[in-house]
Amino acid sequence: MHPTVVLTRLGLRLAGRSMVRAAGPITRGGGPYETSPHESAGHLTRRHFSGRKKTFKSQLWQNPGSQPAMGDSSNKKLKMASHDADIKRFDEVFQQLVTELIDEDAKNPEISDAMVRFRKVLEYTCPGGKRNRGLSVITSYRYLVTSDQLTEENIHTAMVVGWCIEWLQAFFLVLDDIMDQSQTRRGQPCWYRVEDVGNMAINDACYVESCIYKLLRRFCRGQPYYVDLLELFQGTTYKTIVGQSLDLITSPDGKVNLSNFTEERYNAIVKYKTAFYSFHLPVAAAMYMAGITSKESHDNAKTILLEMGRFFQIQDDYLDCYGDPAVTGKVGTDVEENKCSWLVVQALRLVNKEQRELLQENYGQNDAAKVAMVKQLYQELRLQDEFWKFEENSYSQLMQLINASHQDLPKDMFTEFAWKIYKRQK
Repeated sequence: MHPTVVLTRLGLRLAGRSMVRAAGPITRGGGPYETSPHESAGHLTRRHFSGRKKTFKSQLWQNPGSQPAMGDSSNKKLKMASHDADIKRFDEVFQQLVTELIDEDAKNPEISDAMVRFRKVLEYTCPGGKRNRGLSVITSYRYLVTSDQLTEENIHTAMVVGWCIEWLQAFFLVLDDIMDQSQTRRGQPCWYRVEDVGNMAINDACYVESCIYKLLRRFCRGQPYYVDLLELFQGTTYKTIVGQSLDLITSPDGKVNLSNFTEERYNAIVKYKTAFYSFHLPVAAAMYMAGITSKESHDNAKTILLEMGRFFQIQDDYLDCYGDPAVTGKVGTDVEENKCSWLVVQALRLVNKEQRELLQENYGQNDAAKVAMVKQLYQELRLQDEFWKFEENSYSQLMQLINASHQDLPKDMFTEFAWKIYKRQK
């Protein structure tokens, strides 16, 4: 059996809770909440925080005390103008990589049947997502190098590395869906649920992971950063597995222990299970490719990116309960699955004795009525208001952290990433 599968025993329910599900759709942005003079305090808070996205960023920029200094690189306009073209080209590169990987091995008649299958695996499991992780490699690389380094070859290599991260994500998700017995992923049936796939998806996931190292060897071997990339990918995979182990220990199936759901344990799970591979990996890879190897610069970037990852995961936990499945593409089950979610951690901070007993009796139960009672308790505790206050405060703190970042790192690179996730709805 593949060593990673042995480690996980199919317990790799990974991917930062990208399985976003709903207790009832909400809409942020104004109109829907201008409905009644008798609305609740929660609705007033919701209306207060709605529509702030446009003004909040400008306020930060206008306030000299909190404004992050923007980069002054000569190729800034080129970076911005190239974004849309990068997305189009990134998708084209995917098809090129699949063709290169499959066609080479398909020439061997002994394994040609497997290659026919693996082409379907790659084309089904890897594309279709938001591609944020992969595209972040190209965006970061453009910020980190000078104009004369933005050659066709270098940009193409950055896109290959970006797809390696997307394939790492696909590897995690295929196994995640098997363990969670999920129904859909990215708007289509999970790979293991496709006809004639089933548990063969386990081996398919192993193939997807193996492609990462084939691509790195083919396109990066001989580069001074090759070993750094290998260690970065392997180390990130290890950290993600450790994070998953913490999650499983904290939320075992069929056994609810609310005492496990501490702020400290939650932060550790988020850091190792989500933040390293979703935020740190893309930027660190681009830094190595740009020739940035100093420990100080990498440590500084990691501090910002791990905090950004925590911000992102808390949003995911919120959207699991309150997001619109028509937007997120998932129906939430964190309550049923006994997840150590930010919402339950905050609930435990706010509950009285009777409310804690109610939570103990109903959390982690695959029963619609009990799930509804938990979500009703969330409403009583005004956890939506708690989240909106957290989102505002956390984003402001993140901007201050970026402003204090190392001078070798372009601040506008980090602010662009932060702005993309601020007040997201999927």
